[in-house]
Amino acid sequence: MTENISCRNFEKVNDILEKYDYRPSNLISILQEVQEIYRYLPEEILTYISTAMGIAPARVFGVATFYENFSLEPKGKNVIKVCNGTACHVRKSDKILSTVRETLNLKNGAKTTDDMLFTLETVSCLGACGLAPVVVVNDRVYGNMTPEKVVQLINEIMEGSRNDQDS
Repeated sequence: MTENISCRNFEKVNDILEKYDYRPSNLISILQEVQEIYRYLPEEILTYISTAMGIAPARVFGVATFYENFSLEPKGKNVIKVCNGTACHVRKSDKILSTVRETLNLKNGAKTTDDMLFTLETVSCLGACGLAPVVVVNDRVYGNMTPEKVVQLINEIMEGSRNDQDS
């Protein structure tokens, strides 16, 4: 699924820049929309935005790296966030995390599956301590998780993805 840089289409990026009138004050909104398209912020797109908006590349890269919601690495279609905050940790979120890694065959610190279907992230707190341990998949919260429940959830997502491809 890797794209050749020379083939990258900047038309959608131009549409976003025009929508926000190329205003530097809209940089965060612009980056959010670009990330929705690519699922991350490619370096050449950030450079292009800098040039098109007439602002320093350091400013664009600074914003892109400051905010945790932005990613400079490709993310999978489904982002799984496992909470490792105190309440979740005490309720054995580490077992859930290791189960996700094993189920997705993520080795050597890899965060994203080779097929770009999943990205695994750990977070310090999801603010749902009463539901601990908590997993969030694509902004949907799953509380009182167990290793067995997370395997079932991943399998359901995989099955749904296969059905989407068959349609």
